[in-house]
Amino acid sequence: MNKKEVLEIRKQFSPQNCAITRICGCYVDGDKEKKLEFKEAFLSLPEEEEFKYFDLFKRTLSGTVGKNLLNMSFPLDEELKGGAQEFLMQLKDGKLTDDMLVAEFYDKVIENYDFGEHYLILLIHAAYDVPGKASDGMEMYDASDTVYDYILCSICPVSLSKAGLCYNAEHNSIEDRIRDWIVNDPISGFLFPAFNDRAQDVHSLLYYSKKPEELQEVFLTQVLGCSQVLSAGTQKESFQAMIADTLGEDCSYSVIRNIHENLNTLIEENKEELDPLELGKLEVRRLFSLSGVPEENLEGFDREFDETVGEKASLLASNIASTKKFNIKTPDIVINVNPDRTDLVDVRIVDGRKCLVIPVDDQVEVNGIEVRMDPETGIEG
Repeated sequence: MNKKEVLEIRKQFSPQNCAITRICGCYVDGDKEKKLEFKEAFLSLPEEEEFKYFDLFKRTLSGTVGKNLLNMSFPLDEELKGGAQEFLMQLKDGKLTDDMLVAEFYDKVIENYDFGEHYLILLIHAAYDVPGKASDGMEMYDASDTVYDYILCSICPVSLSKAGLCYNAEHNSIEDRIRDWIVNDPISGFLFPAFNDRAQDVHSLLYYSKKPEELQEVFLTQVLGCSQVLSAGTQKESFQAMIADTLGEDCSYSVIRNIHENLNTLIEENKEELDPLELGKLEVRRLFSLSGVPEENLEGFDREFDETVGEKASLLASNIASTKKFNIKTPDIVINVNPDRTDLVDVRIVDGRKCLVIPVDDQVEVNGIEVRMDPETGIEG
C-alpha cells in the first residue's frame, strides 16, 4: 500500500464514511489474563464512543510507509490449509460473528505478543464500497463495482491515570482524583487484507508499529505468518556497514559526502511519487559507483548485499538517508553541517596534519555570541 491508499482507508473512520459493521475487544492484564471480552454492532455504540474509537483506528494507520507502516506478504506455506493467512481469511469472511474464532485469535495474540503491562485488543470488520474513478481522477460514488472487505486490529496499552487533585463541582471542594485505567493510542496493529491498487490483496497485509524498532517479531511470525523484516534502524545500520566494508581503507570523506548528496538527490527526484523509493542491489551498486567507490572495491559487493540485506530484499531510501542532518564527529568535536552545504567542509593536510577545513565569512558565533574574524588573516580581531 502507498500513502494515498492508506489515506483512503483512514478517511473511512468518520461518521460520514463509516463502513464498520462490528467491533470486538479483549482487555488483558499484565499477567496475560483476560479481564474482559466484548462485542458490539459498531453503529449501536454511543456517538461519543464512536469518535474515540475512530481516533484509535486512524492511529493504527498513521506514520510513514516503510517505517511505521510495513507492507508484508505471506510466504506460500502460510496460504495453505492451517496457515496464518487462512485463519485471517476465516476471521474476515465470518465478519467477526464466530465467537470461538475470535476467542482463538485473542489467545494467539496473548501467547505471542510481548508486553508486560495491561493492554486492549481491538478488532473490527468493515466493508468499504470503493467508488469508481472517472478519467479525470474524480471519484464516482454511484459507479462502484468492488467492495473492500477487511479487518483491522489495534493493540492499545492501558495505563493507570496519574494521581492528583481535582475540583468536585457537586461538593464544591478540592479532593483526591479517582484514578482510572486509560486506553492509550495503539502501539501495534494490522490491516488485512492489504488495499493495493484500490482493491483487496489477500496475499498481503499492512502492519503498524508505533516504534519502528520494536516490531514484535514473534507476533509477526506466529500470529500473522509474515517473515521477519528489517526495521528502519536496522536498514540504516546495514547500509552503513555495507559502505564501511565495501570501501575498507578507501573510506574517504569525499566518497561519503558524495553518497550522501547523491542519495538525497534521488529522494528529491522521487518526492512526488506515491510509492516510497526502494533501492535494491543494482540501485545501491549504481549509487556507490556514481559516488566514486573504486570498481575494484565493488567486486564483492553482490555477496555483501545478499548477506547483509538479502538477495531479493531492498532498502527504503527514507530509512537509510539523513536528509535533515550531516554530522562530522571526532573523539572531541562534533560538527553539524547543513545537509545542503556539505561542500563547505573539506579534508586537507595542513602543516603535516590531517585537518577539517571550513571556510567562514566574517560572521561567526561561539555559544551564541558573535565574534569578529579578520577576513584576510582569519585571526580573531
